Amino acid sequence: MKRSRQSLLLSGALGLTGCLALSLSACKMPEADAAEAKPAKKAPAPNVVPASATAPDPANRARTPFAAAREALALSSVNADPFADNNGKLPPASTCQGPLFRLSHDYPQTPVAPPANPPWIAALKGQPISKANALAYVNALKAYIAPSMQTLLYDYARWDAASAGWYNEPWLASIRESIHGTYVGSEFPASTFAASGLKVDMTTYVLTYYDKVAAYALGQVWGTTAMNPTLTNTSAQFPEGSIVIKVALTSALAKDWPVMEGATLWPIYVPPPNGPAHAPPQVMNASVMQFDIIVKDTKTAPKTGWVFSTLVYDKRVPGSPWDKMIPLGAMWGDDPNVNSTQNPGMPLQETVINPAAPAYSTATLGWGGRLSGPNDGAVVAPASVNGQILPAVQASSCMSCHSVAEWPMKTFLLPTTTMPPTVVGPNKDALVLEPPGSPAWMKWFQDNPGNVPLDPGTVPMDFDMVFAFKSLPAWQAATQGNSGMKDFEAADLLRGTPPVNPRDLKYNGQ
Repeated sequence: MKRSRQSLLLSGALGLTGCLALSLSACKMPEADAAEAKPAKKAPAPNVVPASATAPDPANRARTPFAAAREALALSSVNADPFADNNGKLPPASTCQGPLFRLSHDYPQTPVAPPANPPWIAALKGQPISKANALAYVNALKAYIAPSMQTLLYDYARWDAASAGWYNEPWLASIRESIHGTYVGSEFPASTFAASGLKVDMTTYVLTYYDKVAAYALGQVWGTTAMNPTLTNTSAQFPEGSIVIKVALTSALAKDWPVMEGATLWPIYVPPPNGPAHAPPQVMNASVMQFDIIVKDTKTAPKTGWVFSTLVYDKRVPGSPWDKMIPLGAMWGDDPNVNSTQNPGMPLQETVINPAAPAYSTATLGWGGRLSGPNDGAVVAPASVNGQILPAVQASSCMSCHSVAEWPMKTFLLPTTTMPPTVVGPNKDALVLEPPGSPAWMKWFQDNPGNVPLDPGTVPMDFDMVFAFKSLPAWQAATQGNSGMKDFEAADLLRGTPPVNPRDLKYNGQ
């Protein structure tokens, strides 16, 4: 007997059939440049809206600090099911016939052994990680996860996260769109990437998965119900060999941003990113731009315990879409001994950037060239330092941002002078930062292991910002009526003033 799509979704029985990404999608996709997608049949125009086709709405850009985070957490409080799949907004069957995102949450209750001789460590050939071998390390990691990740990225109809051994955090349904389970990562004005030809403001969307080794830590914190998390100094520590990945998409298509020519397209069900406030969601294309891989590897990174790496899309590379995702770089520490402001020519010892990476991907590197991808918002623009408004300041890095992973969070993601952050300037949009390179600034650039919180009296979250900035606040909002992030939310009291750029105020999802 046939059942409705709604009842199938609610019963968890909506299977992995029907909705393919790329040109095979059963979701009717926006018209795209020929270089973006080559569907066998052109989708009917009335049912699709290009993600970046709508005109910017200045009123919709009037966001107060942390408004988006506060609003997301408020929505979470009305959904008492930690394992709900999405925000409840489903694409019409005429637009997308499935599959939809299904939360993978049957976390291992006993430790899972990592590979006995991990290929990424073998790629170092017995040498410490360095400029000479770091990219080989990243490519070995990429090859190791390739079978499952290529299915996720390019053959979505066959993607079954639970069977493949990949898992998600609970409590984020209210911000997840229903097709791929992504949520908003960051928002960037066109000027950020003007040098590479970005013509429109863009929004990024992110999705994080944990492999079965890493998912043991999710189970240690959340248990089987996710209603009473275990928060101790050891509960959130990830086992050796844990791998966490993040997909980052941009609403910009090739016609909006030439560097995305030929990029893989995912259909997502979201409000038009440059459209009017409170616009209903529509099925739209987004370009796969960035792919992060982080691995718990205390042998390679004995100080921090982790190696962070980023892949970015490079249209110049021949081969498959997966071949075109090339390393931007890797980092295994924050180089606390390299003061990149006082000694700008001093080489970094714990970050390696691929000299062949596309120019757009290096435009937003972090302080002193530390690793940070184009989705990650390491450049604060504008910023205020010592009372002077500066157009842009490199203020973070992958590991700098993640070093704030603690519960509750007592320190902001970026090196600000106050908590909550302060904004100044004629438009009230310049984030006040500590002087770059100062002792106060260096709090964010240390090589502490993940079992040492940034602030005493907090629970260390082992560099996992989804725990610290997403799932735990959502859990507390849903079960206790507040998110536990009053310091962050206090900044939102500045109503009536223009915003700090959202990319400077929102964690990007990894």
